[in-house]
Amino acid sequence: MAKKSGGKRKKKVEVVFLVCEETGDYNYTVRRKMGGEKLKLKKFCPRLQRHTMHTEKKK
Repeated sequence: MAKKSGGKRKKKVEVVFLVCEETGDYNYTVRRKMGGEKLKLKKFCPRLQRHTMHTEKKK
């Protein structure tokens, strides 16, 4: 009986965009694991020239 090959499994990831709450611009892309809660990070917004809250949005 032949052995099954123990190859590496690919991790399930998704690409999401971080959108500025104040301007609505798509400023960042992030790869993350599937599921879980939505990301909400304070990142730099180039249009406003300051840090603002960015939320996750799928395209």
